[in-house]
Amino acid sequence: MKTTLNIDDQLMAKVKQEAARQGRTMSQFIESALRLALQANRKQVRQTALPTFRGGAFRVNVADNDALQDFMEGR
Repeated sequence: MKTTLNIDDQLMAKVKQEAARQGRTMSQFIESALRLALQANRKQVRQTALPTFRGGAFRVNVADNDALQDFMEGR
């Protein structure tokens, strides 16, 4: 896909130099740089650990509907 980007002149000069040093086109160099940047962003996303609590012993058997209802109603 062709697209137009506004890139800082000094940065573009470095891109040209590095692409030439590697024997690649500027398009190839920029494409690989973008791929690396996108991969790095994915690796930084980490799942947040959920908090845990020590609640002690169970106060009611949740499988016992009558006991659960009594507990919730404060009987």
